[in-house]
Amino acid sequence: MLNFRNTNIFFGLLLLALIGLHIKYGLPVYVYPLLFVIYSLFVFRGCYYVGSGFFIKIVCKAITDKKEIAISFDDGPAASYTKEILEVLKRENVKATFFCIGNRITGNEEILKQVHTDGHLIGNHSYSHHFWFDMYSAKKMQADLEQMDQEMERVIGIKPKLFRPPYGVTNPNVKKAIINGGYTPVGWSVRSMDTVIKDQEKLLTKITKAIEPGAVFLFHDTSKTTLGVLPVFLQEVKKRGYQVSPLDKLLHLNAYE
Repeated sequence: MLNFRNTNIFFGLLLLALIGLHIKYGLPVYVYPLLFVIYSLFVFRGCYYVGSGFFIKIVCKAITDKKEIAISFDDGPAASYTKEILEVLKRENVKATFFCIGNRITGNEEILKQVHTDGHLIGNHSYSHHFWFDMYSAKKMQADLEQMDQEMERVIGIKPKLFRPPYGVTNPNVKKAIINGGYTPVGWSVRSMDTVIKDQEKLLTKITKAIEPGAVFLFHDTSKTTLGVLPVFLQEVKKRGYQVSPLDKLLHLNAYE
């Protein structure tokens, strides 16, 4: 499996081989920056493709033949749309997972309590969800995650174990923060792109095409488009004979400490 360690070993050996060839035969100088560019592309893909497992293994879907999927929502709790999404889920008798941002809990405590009371799972999506989160030191990342834990414990008295990296970005510091904090990283296999796709018909077409055994769908409870298509999507899932399972049961994980 391609990961950060064996990629570094491979390119390190390749660099040594090129140096040897350069000394013996003479190679164009541009070979070295070209090698660096190729290496950087490998690392970039590893950072931004959550399912790559490049830095740390992240569970993104279930290996199963059963007709079951899981749905998850990022970036709440939000005054706009989280409560309405909860109403849809209750009406359709579906349990989901909400990866929440800690700094959005203050002022939305009752919404977070409702998420928990309704039987949905709550995961850690960082406290700040800062644009430069992936540039933080491992120590600062871990402090950020722990601050989110404290907010959850303050409001509903439980500590999350599931963690979804902001923007789905991973790197060595994210890996260290996850391991030191004892979190279980969780990704997705279907990114709805509901923060970009504003046309409900296009969004519905995209996500219904992706229904397959073991799929984990990523939505946002801050998206009006998602609220609009969610009832139809859930009905289509049931029509195809699928069951929406809680994320912890689908992936065989512990949601809380």
